[in-house]
Amino acid sequence: MLMHHGIGLDRFNSCSRRRAVHALYECCSCVSWAEKIADGRPYPGYDALHTAVAAGLRALSAAELEHAFDSCARETISEHSVIELERVTRARIERMLGPEEGYPEY
Repeated sequence: MLMHHGIGLDRFNSCSRRRAVHALYECCSCVSWAEKIADGRPYPGYDALHTAVAAGLRALSAAELEHAFDSCARETISEHSVIELERVTRARIERMLGPEEGYPEY
């Protein structure tokens, strides 16, 4: 389970750079990618974040991609492709942030 499970986009946008990089690293295991995404904050919504995430993943070097795929050992992946890495990373980010509409009040 992610250490930053359910923090929400607002908290993610406002947390320290160090914490944001750590949270993102848990999603992809690539420091340079995590730094780039963290430095793009604040994100106005999940779509903007996911667009930046996908672009960042497509810009990774071959060595960075291999390292990121190593973090997917417990995931079910259909192929060794950037598209599949985007799918896994997106799911991890959604677990990190929680639902876009937030959690219901009890």
